[in-house]
Amino acid sequence: MKNKEYKAYVVNEEEHNYIGKITKKKIDSLQEGELLVKVYYSSLNYKDALSASGNKGVTKEYPHTPGIDAAGVVVSSKDKSFSIDDKVIVTSYDLGMNTNGGFAEYIQVPSKWALKLPEKLSMKEAMIFGTAGLTAGISVLRLTELVKPEEGSIIVSGATGGVGSLSIAILNKLGYSVTAITGKEIEEKYLLELGANEIILRKDFEGLDKKPLLKPLYAGAIDTVGGLILENIIKSIKQNGAVTCCGNVASAKLDLTVFPFILRGVTLIGVDSQNLPMISREKVWEKLASDWKPLSLLDSYDEISLDDIDQKISLMLQGKLKGRTIINVNKKA
Repeated sequence: MKNKEYKAYVVNEEEHNYIGKITKKKIDSLQEGELLVKVYYSSLNYKDALSASGNKGVTKEYPHTPGIDAAGVVVSSKDKSFSIDDKVIVTSYDLGMNTNGGFAEYIQVPSKWALKLPEKLSMKEAMIFGTAGLTAGISVLRLTELVKPEEGSIIVSGATGGVGSLSIAILNKLGYSVTAITGKEIEEKYLLELGANEIILRKDFEGLDKKPLLKPLYAGAIDTVGGLILENIIKSIKQNGAVTCCGNVASAKLDLTVFPFILRGVTLIGVDSQNLPMISREKVWEKLASDWKPLSLLDSYDEISLDDIDQKISLMLQGKLKGRTIINVNKKA
């Protein structure tokens, strides 16, 4: 296998410009790892777009193959826990960041990064979820430990994005009322179809009063953007409510008093899917494969080939993508 060629989307640094193209590589060029996996599907995440555009906080050295998600079949294994032909999911850790990622026909990774595909989940479905679905699943799990459906609405920011849209669909299936925040007025129908009960425009939510506390309207929240949106969410949570946060695309800074936390008992929960322990990872994936799998899952994605990645990355960086984009590695352009 070492001399076998495979196809990969490779980003090169050329005079401070970052250019991605389909390249032929050899398997022996991959980093060391106990598992060699033939990739069937990957997915596009914001971190992939950053890696492909030269963000050194994500990827330090180029040429590089992004793709923080992969679903495929084990070709060879040095770990007895895995056998040839096992279907596996590999997400997060260092995959696609400084280790060559899932935008390729093969990956080679440490076996501790992989989990066996749950029986009720296909490889395509696993990548419709991907890291976004795992992050949404962790957020829902932590939130449902503290907030029950009868206690009120859950507000979700970044609602048309991967984490936001999947969070809405899962919460809806679990019987929660959901309020969606979006900057895209034209996507109201899409959000209602996902399961949102109410939609608030981002500009209106950002324009709320600057008071330390706002009217308590929501029992809980899943925030994916940070900044002013997260500030206003926290200030709008009811007594003993909870908020999960997993992103900072709007801002990494918060301008808050402690009043929501000490006067209303609000809990702020950070969500990190990258380094989630495997035992917790398996628990979330099993829920995503069964009780939490949205009925609309197979209606909420766009499937592309490796050749289409550049265009989708550009749209993602402009904030013009909705839902999930998966890459069928074997699909012809």
